[in-house]
Amino acid sequence: MDSISSDEKWRISYPNPCNPGSTWLGFECKLGQDNHLHVSRLDFGTHPNPTCRNTATFPYQIFDLPHLESVFFFRCFTHTKTTLSAPANRGAAFFDSSLQQLSLRSNPALVGPIPPQISLLKSLKILTLSQNHLSGHIPPGIFSLNSLLHLDLSYNMLTGPVPIQLGNLKNLQDLDLSYNSLTGPIPGTIGRLGMLQKLDLSSNSFVGTIPYSIEKLTLLTFMALSNNKLRGNVPKGILKLQSLQYFIMDDNPMYIPLPAEFGKLVKLQELRLANSCYSGMIPPSFSLLVNLSTLSLQNNRLTGKIPEGFSSLSRIYHLNLSGNLLGGVVPFNASFMKRLGRNLDLRGNPGLCLSTSEAYNNVKIGSGVSVCGPGSLIKKSQAAAHGLSKLLFLFAALVFM
Repeated sequence: MDSISSDEKWRISYPNPCNPGSTWLGFECKLGQDNHLHVSRLDFGTHPNPTCRNTATFPYQIFDLPHLESVFFFRCFTHTKTTLSAPANRGAAFFDSSLQQLSLRSNPALVGPIPPQISLLKSLKILTLSQNHLSGHIPPGIFSLNSLLHLDLSYNMLTGPVPIQLGNLKNLQDLDLSYNSLTGPIPGTIGRLGMLQKLDLSSNSFVGTIPYSIEKLTLLTFMALSNNKLRGNVPKGILKLQSLQYFIMDDNPMYIPLPAEFGKLVKLQELRLANSCYSGMIPPSFSLLVNLSTLSLQNNRLTGKIPEGFSSLSRIYHLNLSGNLLGGVVPFNASFMKRLGRNLDLRGNPGLCLSTSEAYNNVKIGSGVSVCGPGSLIKKSQAAAHGLSKLLFLFAALVFM
C-alpha cells in the first residue's frame, strides 16, 4: 500500500487490513476455511478508493495473495512507466491463484507486452486490459483460459494476427479487441465461440472477408467490424444471426452490392454500413427491419430509388443516405420528415427530389434536395452546361496565354 498510495500512513493508521472496523479503503476481506480473514479484493486509482502515487508501479506481489479474487487498477499508473510483470519464480503462486477478475483500465504508463504468465491464472473469468499502452502480440496462452467470460484488450497498441487458439474460449460472452493495430484475417475459429454475445474488432487492420463460421454465433447481439480493411462478400449464413441487434461495419473497402440478407435480421436496431463502396440498389428487404432505429448508408455508390417501405419504419430516428447516387421522388411524408428532423440526411444525391406537396408543407430537408418537376431538371441541365462552358473558356484562355 505504501508503494502505491500516499493517502494514508497505512501501517500506522491501519495495522491490520482485514480487522473489522478498520478495514483499509480499497480492500475487501473474506473469511477463509481456516477461519481467518484474507484479502479478496483490491481497488486502486480513484476516490473513494485509494489514489495512486505518481511513482506507482504495478505491484506483482499481489499474485502472492492466495485468496485474492478481484483486482482493479483504474487510472493508477499515469506517470512512471511500468509493465504488467509476473516474475518467473512465482509460477507456483499463479497455479494456486483464486483470481477471477483482473481489470487494469486507463493506465497510460502501463507499457510493454502482455505477459504469457497470465495464462496460468486458470480461475480467471474477466480479463480487462483496456486503454493502456500495451504492445506486442497477443500471447496465445490467453486462449487456454477456459473459464474466461469477458476479454477486453481494446485501446492499446497490440500488433500481429489474432491467434487461431481464440476458438478455445468456449464460454466467452464478450470479446473486445478494438482500437489496436491487429492484422491478418479474422480467424475462422471464431465460429467456435458459441456463447459469444458481443464482438468488437473495429479500428484494426484486419483483411480478407468475414469468415463463414460467423453464422454459428447465434447468440450474438452486437457485432462491430468498422474501420478495417475487410472486403468481398458477406456470408449468406449471416441471416442465421437472429439475435443480432447492432451491426456496425463502416469504413471497409467492400466493393459489393448491399447484401439483401441484412433485411432478414429482424431484431436489428442499428445498421451502419457507411463509407464502404457498396453499389447497386438498396434492397427492398431493408424495409422489413421494423425495429431499426439507425440506418447509416452514407458515402457509398448506391443507385435507384429509396425503398417506399422506409416510410413505414416507425422506430427509426436516424437515417443517413447522403453522398450516394440515389434518384427519384423522396418517399417520405411531412410527418415522417418532421419526426426525424436533422437526423434525416439525403444530401449529395443529385437525382433525388422532393414532391411539390411536401415542399408546400414547408418541410425542410437536407440541402441539395430540390423540388420535383421538369423545371428543376432543366435548370440543373442549364447550370451544368453553363459550368462546362466556363471551364472550356478557361482552358482555352490558358492554352493561348
